[in-house]
Amino acid sequence: MSQMAGTARIGGTAMCGLFGVVNYRINELKGPQDAACVEAVKHRGPDEAGLYYHKHVFLGHRRLSVVDLAQGKQPMNFEHLAMVYNGELYNTEDIRHQLLVRGYTFNGHSDTEVLLKAYACFGERVVDKLNGIFAFAVWDHKKQSLYVARDRVGVKPLYYSKSPEGIIIASEPKQILTYKGEAHINLNGLQELLGLGPSHSPGHGLYTGIDELEPGHYLILNKEGLKIKRYWELVAREHTDDFETTVAKTRELLTTAIKKQLVSDVPLCTFLSGGVDSSAITAIASEQIPGLNTYSIDYEDNLKYFKKTDFTVSQDRKFIELMSKRNKTNHNYRVITNDELAATLKDAVHYRDVPGMADVDSSLFWFCKEIKKDFTVGLSGECADEIFGGYPWFYREPVNGTFPWLRDLKVRNSLLRPEYQDKLALESYVGQKFQDSVAKAPILLGDSDFENEKRQLTYLNIKWFMTTLLDRKDRMSMGAGLEVRVPFADHDLVEYVYNIPWEMKFHNGMEKGLLRKALEGILPNEVLYRKKNPYPKTHNPYYTSLVQNLLQEALQDQNSILHELFDGDKLRDLATTNKEIITRPWFGQLMTQPQLIAYLYQLHIWHKDYSIKLEAK
Repeated sequence: MSQMAGTARIGGTAMCGLFGVVNYRINELKGPQDAACVEAVKHRGPDEAGLYYHKHVFLGHRRLSVVDLAQGKQPMNFEHLAMVYNGELYNTEDIRHQLLVRGYTFNGHSDTEVLLKAYACFGERVVDKLNGIFAFAVWDHKKQSLYVARDRVGVKPLYYSKSPEGIIIASEPKQILTYKGEAHINLNGLQELLGLGPSHSPGHGLYTGIDELEPGHYLILNKEGLKIKRYWELVAREHTDDFETTVAKTRELLTTAIKKQLVSDVPLCTFLSGGVDSSAITAIASEQIPGLNTYSIDYEDNLKYFKKTDFTVSQDRKFIELMSKRNKTNHNYRVITNDELAATLKDAVHYRDVPGMADVDSSLFWFCKEIKKDFTVGLSGECADEIFGGYPWFYREPVNGTFPWLRDLKVRNSLLRPEYQDKLALESYVGQKFQDSVAKAPILLGDSDFENEKRQLTYLNIKWFMTTLLDRKDRMSMGAGLEVRVPFADHDLVEYVYNIPWEMKFHNGMEKGLLRKALEGILPNEVLYRKKNPYPKTHNPYYTSLVQNLLQEALQDQNSILHELFDGDKLRDLATTNKEIITRPWFGQLMTQPQLIAYLYQLHIWHKDYSIKLEAK
């Protein structure tokens, strides 16, 4: 069943979990919780565990053994360095060649070994050499220092908790919580959760004392202290290419990104929704892999209950069938029942460590589990809308002083008890976050206000909305043991498209018009020029009744956080009424009233199962 899309080999380690502790006040770090913190992310790497101890440091790793079983083990050592790594490099062979000419030799063919020796050669600026998705940490026992880095756009997660003694690093917050033995959230965490959620401020870990290493950053810890440095950022530049050249470059960059990410020693498939983004990946992948397997998700009785909205304008199946037939793929439909969708809400919280995107998360987790029965690697179409301007708020809706995917913040606020409305001041908090982020957006002096406003909007989408979807994709796919690659997040493509004028991006007055033009001849016109649909969701009223029942059960628990934070009468109305209280999406394009009810249930589950201590009184 093995398949190769090229002659180069990638020693894939993307499905991994890492953990580490540095404590300069303790010479022997061994403790009973070490292995437990590594095992907490066994789902990210179910095949193998590795532990490393040295003076002041402990590193742990969970691995999925894909290739190079003997030489790809982690933590990996080289000279005075030890490394744990979660990621996939797409330019492994280029870096290997640079190292070979410098005299380095290799014991195997894994990208882990290449990365470690690249760090030995290039030091902290090794990140400039990397094309891929990654989070990794290197301990230098000669310098007694730790180096930690994360990929440019945040495909792979990395969390940390600093202290006067050192630092804890982890792939997921649950590992740090396991090490500390307790979970706290303060007022600021609640502002993030209830005001900005399911998104969050870049670098904010939601839990008290836990931070997120931002995408495009690395940190260095030594006995003198902790330094965090940015190594990549979007840059505003004049776009000098004419339209024809821009179309050609866009096609080339996207095609190159997809082909790079097809190299694998293990079976590979693509997600196929019938939309432009997943169809582009499938069409290009099918040229490299005859008989490519493709997967799509649908919901029980969705056709029966489907209603056209401003966001979801058509059913996907006919476009899926057209793409599958045209590209001779082996297509696999997976249909989730509403009972499964509701039952999996709890799993989604446990894998995300916070209330997330409700059934938008749980359906993805279920779907990834289905794909994992046959495949280890899949390619998905996330990130195209953020960089090419595909969402309605890019071209149809005014952005009035707040994030355009956060609608009806007043409705959210109105559900809170009056004292928490005052304490959290959600509208003010979110508004300030919006203003601060807009001020950071790279703009081009001398360009028109209109073009710079579009740059700012693109920046907001990349830094906030895109990272939310990438976090969702990582946590739900890793929870299922499936590696998912996202070609549209390739940083070369992101950098180029960021500065393309809006007139070109909105070619022919259509969202993602430039991308559609670049894909002419690759996709059939029926798919190429169909109106955008978001990720599919259930339209079945039975699902609403299921989550209402779950919310009613949660409200019967007198210790539930829901009683502390929210107006009980208003939540009971949500849990029992057939009246539409939420009239439009309160987050993104999909999350309406049933998703709000499910989110509140997830909040209850999270507080209960994680034994959250609220520092907000």
